[in-house]
Amino acid sequence: MRIVIVTDAWHPQTNGVVFTWTYMQRELGRLGHEVQIVHPNGHRTIGMPSYPEIRLSTEPGRIIRAALAEAPDRLHIATEGPLGLAARRHALARGWQFTTSYHTKFPEYVHARVRIPLAWTYTLMRRFHRPSRAVLAPTKAMVDELRGWGFAQAQVWGRGVDQDVFQPGARDALDLPRPIFMNIGRVAVEKNLEAFCELDLPGSKVVVGDGPARARLQRQYPRVHWLGMVNHAQLAPLYRAADVFVFPSRTDTFGLVLLEAMACGTPVAAYPVTGPIDVVPPRGGVLSEDLTAACRAALTLDRNEVAALARNASWQQVARDLLAQMQHTLPKRSALRSAA
Repeated sequence: MRIVIVTDAWHPQTNGVVFTWTYMQRELGRLGHEVQIVHPNGHRTIGMPSYPEIRLSTEPGRIIRAALAEAPDRLHIATEGPLGLAARRHALARGWQFTTSYHTKFPEYVHARVRIPLAWTYTLMRRFHRPSRAVLAPTKAMVDELRGWGFAQAQVWGRGVDQDVFQPGARDALDLPRPIFMNIGRVAVEKNLEAFCELDLPGSKVVVGDGPARARLQRQYPRVHWLGMVNHAQLAPLYRAADVFVFPSRTDTFGLVLLEAMACGTPVAAYPVTGPIDVVPPRGGVLSEDLTAACRAALTLDRNEVAALARNASWQQVARDLLAQMQHTLPKRSALRSAA
């Protein structure tokens, strides 16, 4: 079966969208399917405002027409950017059915930067996803939230962890005073890293990653250890070196880093919000509005038990679940055009 996945986010970007579809390409291929990822690389792009490292296509229609010259067996639109919009338009014009996914709380991200009311941006997002046969979101909490905003066809589609890479092992990657409290991810305003940097904790705080807020935060918090960007395949030793993985974000739909940390045996401290409340089980971490208390309590958890709790999340099962969600979306004539 030929499956086409359209995404505005792709390598060399480092984020959950890219990793999710990279793993899906691998696992769907292992299941015997032909997978084509349509992305902006190799074409003319411009930097996304406030995120110049995220490149947006300036010729999405041409790219989509070439990629979808022949109808695929399944079409999934992963993002709401220029390529996603062009793929949506192309599919509706031909009466093709498709699925979409909701990876990013874009309305909240916009609101954090320019204070546009959430309802305005959710109206645009709802219009984008309305023709989709299923809007795939990573947790039940996220699905409930989307349905509250009028996304009636929202469905749960979970995430996995690469257990060949992220597993317990040596914890000597960092020579810093313990306990070590760590965050790994994009350094941007919506990640709420100030809340982590300001915690009154013993030992060391470490931030791994890069992003538009790094220079400012590094100047503001010189006692935090800023390690910069690290290749995804080389993160496991850092996860293992940490005593607690601290996740201060209140706007993530999932947080793949949560599963990766737990798979390495490192307990999580986070707020009880969408993402952590579904991903972090009891004994896998501590969720509290008092993030300092959560960090201190997480130090007492059994690392072997934490790792065991993450072993049920496999990318192969995630791929099978994706196929199940796609099973009724054939590229045939339909009434979807009227839903645009």
